[in-house]
Formats: sequence, structure tokens, C-alpha cells
Amino acid sequence: MLPLKGNLSRIGVALFACALFLTLAGILLVHSAMFAAPTEYEHDYYKRQMTWMMISLIVFMIVVFLPMRFFEVFAYVFYAVVLVLLIGLMFKGGGKTARWYSLGFFNLQVSEIAKIAVIFVLARYLSYSRRPSNSVLKFANVLLLVLIPMALVLRQPDLGTSLVFLAIMLVILFWSGLPATYMLILVTPVISLIASSHWISWIVFFVMLVALLQLIKPGVVFSSLTVVINLLSGMIMPFMWNRLQDYQKLRILVFLDPGRDPLGAGYQIIQSKVAIGSGGLWGKGYMAGTQTNLAFLPERHTDFIFSVLGEEFGFWGGGVILIAFLAIILLGIHVAFKCRNRFSSYVVIGGCTVLAFQLIINVGMTLGLMPVTGLPLPFLSYGGSSLLMSWAILGLVVNSELNWQEY
Repeated sequence: MLPLKGNLSRIGVALFACALFLTLAGILLVHSAMFAAPTEYEHDYYKRQMTWMMISLIVFMIVVFLPMRFFEVFAYVFYAVVLVLLIGLMFKGGGKTARWYSLGFFNLQVSEIAKIAVIFVLARYLSYSRRPSNSVLKFANVLLLVLIPMALVLRQPDLGTSLVFLAIMLVILFWSGLPATYMLILVTPVISLIASSHWISWIVFFVMLVALLQLIKPGVVFSSLTVVINLLSGMIMPFMWNRLQDYQKLRILVFLDPGRDPLGAGYQIIQSKVAIGSGGLWGKGYMAGTQTNLAFLPERHTDFIFSVLGEEFGFWGGGVILIAFLAIILLGIHVAFKCRNRFSSYVVIGGCTVLAFQLIINVGMTLGLMPVTGLPLPFLSYGGSSLLMSWAILGLVVNSELNWQEY
């Protein structure tokens, strides 16, 4: 049982209940998705997910009862170990970077652990840094801590997970006191990258950027650095496009026009939208989805688990799941506000960012509102590493809530 502390325990119990509900729902959906699978191994995915749920609950309890000071002290050590593991994957794939280590009974996906490692190291650095929130050197250090694991994950290649690191960095920087106007400037390189697809849009973007810098006056060094970074972002657009894998290029093009390759890269998005749309308001019923059981929907037990939910339980079923996610995220933000310890507050907001970002991207992907990135839906998608990561994050949130008064 959770160590109850009066009224404060209600948040911890609510968080646990929502996460357990999502995990059990995920197991049922995985069972339904693979019920008609041609092999017994695929049919039994839900049994393995049940095993990982039990292991995840043990990890959750360990994380809850360990003092947050433990994670604070060993933040850099954990970060270094993860970097070593990510570098090791470069030499494991035989010319192509692998994504996981085979431990016999399961495959450890290091990029999932790296998300928590990045949260820890950013929380530790920002908790002890005495530089002002808008310091260029402070931002450079934060950027370096994030770019190293991000580059290693991007090389695998895993574009979706690498974007999670950027989301963590931006939200934690904002939480640490970086003004919203500076946050806007930090995302301009991404806008520059997109705008540089045509010279007119790039010129318009730069005029707006210079006007913004003149308006907020962040300083000569910061302004110059922003302009240089945005110039470089636009200039490397052709290089980055050529560096993308063919399937990644096709995913982006298909996102803009799903009909471009309806039997290939666009097939997933089209079938996902058909499955969700056919579910209507109430759904077709558990294990009664035609798109699911007839295997028209690819990756239905992992990336497109929400499509299975939409087809079988309809709008109301998807709404209930989204409400459970929203409850976890809002309660997590409440805990982050409440924590007196800066490290704990940063860790909680970083964890909420991971869950919220992956929720938005995954659900948006199944609805055709986002490109297909391969990001799993926390708690629901099949996969041991993802489930362990989600429950570990929940454990950190509950731990911080139970000890919010500690400095």
C-alpha cells in the first residue's frame, strides 16, 4: 500500500488508479488486437504485457519508496550509464545502429530509459545552477546535455523519441523561469527549418524574427546567437532532408497527402482513420472490430492501439481513456507546483511532459493529424520498456507528492 499522509494521499491514490485503469485497458486492447493473429506467439502478446504490468508495479513501488535525494545524487551517474548504453548500440548493429539490448527474456530499449535520464540530469543541473534563467551559457549547457542523447537516438534512427527530448528540455526550461518570449525564440529554429522549404516563406519568417528580437530585446549575444542558429537551420534543410531515411521522408510526404501512397506508407493512416471512424459513438464492441480482426490495421497492438480502441469502443471509449490521461497530467502538474524541492518539481514536470507529448503525438498520428513517428501510447501500447518507463515516471510523481514538503 502507498504510505498515506492524510489528504495528501488522495492524489497518489488517484494517480495510481488512473494508471492501473489505463494499463488494464491496454492489456484488453492488445488481446483484442492480436486475437486473430496467425501465430500463437503473437496471440499471447497480452500475456507478456500482463507480466510486464506486474514487473512495472514492482518498479513503481521501488521508485515511490526510494528518497528523491537518491535520484538527485545519482542523476549524472545515471545519465552517463545511459550514454554508454546508447553508444554501445552503435557497435552492436553491425553497420546499422540497433535500438535495444537482448536480455534473454526481453529486449531493453535504451531510448525509453534515456527519457528519464535526461529528466534527471536537467533537473539536477537547473536545481543547482545560480546563473539567471536567460543566461546564454546556462542554455548552452542544457542544450549540450540534451543534444548528446538526442543525436545518439536520432542515429538509430528514431526521430519520434528524439523529439521527446526536445519537448522535455523546452518545458523544464520554461518551468525553471525562462520567459515565454525566450521560449518562442528557442522554437524558431524548427520554424526556420520548415519555412526554408521556400525562399519567400523563409524571408517572411526572418523579417518576423528580427521584429520579435527588436521588441523583446534579449541582448546582443542572445539575439546574434538566435539569428545565426536560424540561418544555419534554414541552410541545412536540404542536408537534413537527404539524411532522412526513405521511410521517414515518405512518412512526412504521406502526412501532407495520405493518398500519395495509399497501399504503402499511407496505408496505416488511412486504415487507422477508417477504424476510428467506423467505431462511431459507441463502437462495434469488444473484439468485434473488423479493421482489427481482419488485420487491415498494421501495428495495431503498438503504435495504433488507439485505433483499436476507437473502433471497438467508439467516441465514448476514447473519451474515457483521454480523461484518465488528462487526470494524470493535471494532477502531476499540481504536484509540480506544490513541491518545495526544485529537483522534485523539475522531475515531475519533465515526466508529465513525456506522457503528454507522447499522448498528443500518438493520438494525433492515429487521427491523421500528426506524421507517423512510432511513439507508443503510454500505459496502453504493447511493449515492456515503454510500460516500465511510464510506471517509473508515475512512481516519481507519487514519490514527490508524498514528500512535497521536503526541501
